[in-house]
Amino acid sequence: MTVMKFILKALLISVGLAYATLAWSQESARKTLEGSWEGPLVIGRDNMNLTFTFSINGEDFTASLTSSGLGIYGMPADTVLVDGRRITIRIPRLDLEFTGTTRMNEAGDGIARIDGDWFQYSEMVPVVLLPVENPTF
Repeated sequence: MTVMKFILKALLISVGLAYATLAWSQESARKTLEGSWEGPLVIGRDNMNLTFTFSINGEDFTASLTSSGLGIYGMPADTVLVDGRRITIRIPRLDLEFTGTTRMNEAGDGIARIDGDWFQYSEMVPVVLLPVENPTF
């Protein structure tokens, strides 16, 4: 019976450590998502930059879109959902939805890029966003 207790304790400790590591990693990812993320948007022959700027407001994320090529400067998103590594941004007045997946850096302590899809007017365009200190407008 002593061996069973030892195995049970070891299992409980392992599960606890795994949960703590996952929670720490998600919190770290939440913090590294804050800021500006920029990438090229190619629609037809038009090639323009777009920037999403993320902020944390309490427990929730907010985001704004800037793209000089689209004539948009700091338009707030109506919906910003962050579920683990998945991100969804919706701006209904533009008929726009962006869905993306965060990709961690090699050290695993921050987000290196966001691989996503830009859906607008029934068209889907792949977009890769990288973190930037100063967005190019």
